[in-house]
Amino acid sequence: MQEAYLYEYAVLRIVPRVEREEFLNTGVILYCKDLRFLQTIITIDTNRILALCPQLDIPEVEAHLKAFEQICTGNPKAGPIARLDLPSRFRWLTATRSTVIQSSKVHPGLCKDPLTTLQQLHAQLVL
Repeated sequence: MQEAYLYEYAVLRIVPRVEREEFLNTGVILYCKDLRFLQTIITIDTNRILALCPQLDIPEVEAHLKAFEQICTGNPKAGPIARLDLPSRFRWLTATRSTVIQSSKVHPGLCKDPLTTLQQLHAQLVL
C-alpha cells in the first residue's frame, strides 16, 4: 500500500480593492516536504476580476502571478527568493500580506500524489 504524505496548501487570491476585502480565488500552491514538491496552478478569469474592479491593471496582476510560479520552480531569474530552499519559498509565498495578490491561511492534508492533489484542489477551489 502506498504511503500518504503530509502536504500543505494555500489558495492564491486576487483582492482588487484591499479595503473592500472582496477576492477571487485564482490559484493554489502546494508544498510536500517529503517529496520535495512545490508547485502552483493559476487560472486568471479576467471577466470576473474586471467585474469586481474594472480599473485593475490585468497585465500587472498576471506579471506578479507569473513571479509566484517562477519562485515555486526556483527559477534563478526570479530573484533571491527563488534561490531559497523549498520550505522557505513556500513560507514566503504564503506569508500574510495586504496587497492585490494574497494567500489564504495554510491548510494541511495527506496525499499519495501531490500533483494530482494540487490539480484536484485547483478544480475544487478555483475553477
